[in-house]
Amino acid sequence: MPSKLNKAGIRLRVFLDPDFAIGPGKAEILEGIRETGSIAAAGRRMNMSYKRAWLLVDTMNARFQQPLVETSRGGRSQGGARLTETGEQVLAHYRRMEVKAAEAVEEEMREMRALLRDMSEQK
Repeated sequence: MPSKLNKAGIRLRVFLDPDFAIGPGKAEILEGIRETGSIAAAGRRMNMSYKRAWLLVDTMNARFQQPLVETSRGGRSQGGARLTETGEQVLAHYRRMEVKAAEAVEEEMREMRALLRDMSEQK
């Protein structure tokens, strides 16, 4: 369940301690790695430099008891990255929290949107 469903809604950032959070960016990079098998490709999908993508992965790997992403060297054809079991679990927990948060605020969002000015006539 990608966070695309929340583009016009809420964006969840979960602070696991005061100095570390999981949010849309880290979840998206994990999902991208799972789908592409590459940190670089996952970063490109997000218009993010390889250095920034690697920093996100390195930070997550350092903060959890087990790494979330495993990498293998080998160049273009043999190298790559994959989510570990812990990485899959963390991503699944985050995506479920996104859904629960969206459901929890759905009525308030609907009522707040009803108060918005109609901007279609402004163009």
